[in-house]
Parts: sequence; C-alpha cells; structure tokens
Amino acid sequence: MSDELEIDIDALGKRMDGALNALRQEFASLRTGRASASMLDPVMVEAYGSPTPVNQLGTITVPEPRMVLVNIWDKSLVNAVDKAIRNSGLGINPQMDGTILRLPIPELNEERRRDLARVAGQYAENARIAVRNVRRDGMDQLKKAKSAGMAEDDHKIWTEEVQELTNAAIGKIDAALEAKQDEIMQI
Repeated sequence: MSDELEIDIDALGKRMDGALNALRQEFASLRTGRASASMLDPVMVEAYGSPTPVNQLGTITVPEPRMVLVNIWDKSLVNAVDKAIRNSGLGINPQMDGTILRLPIPELNEERRRDLARVAGQYAENARIAVRNVRRDGMDQLKKAKSAGMAEDDHKIWTEEVQELTNAAIGKIDAALEAKQDEIMQI
C-alpha cells in the first residue's frame, strides 16, 4: 500500500470531521428557549457596503437566561442590525434602547419546537450529504489508483476503510441530531 493513499484517507477523515464541526455550529445557532450569544451567528447585517456578522458590529451579552443584549458600537447601524434580526427568522423582536438592542427570548410553544427540530434535521441532512460527497471523492481517488495499477486486494481494503470512515461520520451526525432534537423538545 502506498503512503500517498494513507495521506488521502487522513484528509478524507478531516473533511468529514469538518462537516460535523459545521453542523455543530449550525446547531448552536438554533434557539432552544434559552438565550445564547451564538444564536445571532447566522445573522448578517448590510454594513459598510458588505454583509457583516452581528458579532463584528457590537458586543453580545447574555445577562439573563431569557435575554440577549447587543451593544452596537456604531450608532448609525442600530436600525440596520434591528432590521436584520427581525428578518432573520429567529422569531425575536428586538427592543431599541439607544445603541443597545434588547432581545427577549420568548417561551417556545410546541409547534415552534417541532419546526426547530425539523430545521435541525435539515442541517443534519446537509452534513450527511457533505460526508457522502467526501466519500465519493475518496472512491474516485481509489478508482484512479486502481486504473494506475493498484492491486485488487489493496483496492478492496481501502474501499472498506473509506466506507468505515463514512459510517463513523454519519453515526456522529445522527447522534448530534438526536441530542439537539432532545434539547429542543425539552420543556
């Protein structure tokens, strides 16, 4: 077996882990009825001519379990941040107080919890697709190696290893999804 393929297998594993890390970040942005500064991570504000994350325009703090405060540094951007948060789909209506936006986190009802669980499922499916794309890339590399003279036995061993990596990554994604859905549905 060549060392090149081992490096490729390691790279495939890292790419699959990257999909899982991206999923965890998306999960962190899902609201579960408790305030979290990371819930504003996906919110982009049109500022200074380009989309900018809220956390680069002000300080985000969580003083209470059901309240997020955003202290905007540039007074001229307060309305833009307010509008971006309202249009983000988070279901939060900011209250302006000078350069401070108060974001009261409402109690989640059963319907909203189901919607969030569905969104978490969509995020997990996107992560599974990313893992399967990495698997496909690995299998393409193995086909090229086989046509370049790789032994049949070596090809089979490497194919099984890529499949094991894929199964492990998808298992981690499913476990993360189940944990997040349990957290969302918890009252």
